[in-house]
Amino acid sequence: MMGTTTASLIAVGIPLVGALLSFACWSIPDWLKVCAIATAVVSLGAIGGLAGFLAGPTEGFLFLVLLPLAAVVSLLGQPVHPLYRSSSVMTLLFLGLGLGVLTQNGPVGHILLATIGGLIGLLLYRHHSPLWPMSWWGIGTFGFSMVMAVAAAFVYPSLSAIASLLAGAVFLPLAPLHGGYLAALTRLPGNLPSFLSVLLPVIGLHSLTATIGVVPDGLASAVSVTAVVGSLYGAVKALAQSRVRLRLAYGSLSFLCLLWWFAASARGTGPGAAVFTAAVALVTSGLLIAWQVVRSRYGDDVDPQSISGLAAGMPHYAVLLSLLGLAAIGLPPFGVFAGFIGLLLAPTVSFSIALVCVLLVWLAASWYILDLVQRLLFGPRRSDLRLADLGWAEFASLLLVVLALVMLGVLPAHLFGPGAMPTTAETGWFAWMK
Repeated sequence: MMGTTTASLIAVGIPLVGALLSFACWSIPDWLKVCAIATAVVSLGAIGGLAGFLAGPTEGFLFLVLLPLAAVVSLLGQPVHPLYRSSSVMTLLFLGLGLGVLTQNGPVGHILLATIGGLIGLLLYRHHSPLWPMSWWGIGTFGFSMVMAVAAAFVYPSLSAIASLLAGAVFLPLAPLHGGYLAALTRLPGNLPSFLSVLLPVIGLHSLTATIGVVPDGLASAVSVTAVVGSLYGAVKALAQSRVRLRLAYGSLSFLCLLWWFAASARGTGPGAAVFTAAVALVTSGLLIAWQVVRSRYGDDVDPQSISGLAAGMPHYAVLLSLLGLAAIGLPPFGVFAGFIGLLLAPTVSFSIALVCVLLVWLAASWYILDLVQRLLFGPRRSDLRLADLGWAEFASLLLVVLALVMLGVLPAHLFGPGAMPTTAETGWFAWMK
């Protein structure tokens, strides 16, 4: 009978083999994109077939499915261009390493985590700009995560938990270690920002879940305070941004810091944390893909203030972007709402100043996301803009994100994996309606 180790090797090996095979299509970008998408689809199918053999993360089957799905979605939404060939290959490489982090515990998992941090740091160095100091900030934080992950693999268990927690604070961004997350979402080319917006929080929450219950009480209290401050900081910075990717990066930082507050207060993560992380990561990925659609038509350096009134000539784009906006601000029946309510209804949450800050963050998100969507779709229409609606790949990419967000919000949660989380009646939006 197949063992857990063999199943893990198969799950990790498929994307890595696909990355190698992609080089055979290097001279033909269309074929390379097809090869990368096919590999991600095969990986998704293999995860389903190996579900009974994989040890899986503490968050259950959900994250194992989410990573290859995010790879498919981000690759579909990426335009075919010779400059994006390396992005497709790196997506498969990161997919394999990410699945390894989720299915391997102990030193192997920590080494894989360090490898991901090191590779992203190298990519940021490759694409850094002297005029963009955030790149160096990101390189430094990922270098820090690499050191902490390696240390966690070899030091005593008590110190290993602290080192692993600090490494996770780079991937699941916690101020002031959020520079790497912001740089990855704003400086890397092609589909890498939309894929890494899912990969980084997923493996970060995996580290947080494994360590938050065993770190010293003083450190947990410091994390709780830092998380609330970081969440407010992210919301204010998002409101002040004019660049779309920076606004989305700071907005997701604001929401993801809430997970640190919840986990530090409860000294653990529950079902709501996994759903909330998956939903925030997916909606960030979807919005980044939606902005990539605009950039592919009007250039990478397009001024977002100059783009408006797209709804008239791009109806399919308008519908899907509107749904993503509603999901991003936390309305039912999408997964952000289900996860957020799951966090707020936890027994450890009571009325406090921190809870008021959490609600303020939600209100701020409602403002800056809806303002962005309204301006892009329903602002003054420019007669000089040539409007072209979504191609089939772009449409499929955004539609998959919307459907996944709906599934996270309404389906019985035990379908995401055995023992992963209770049913929707306990954590979903139906419970809130009751």
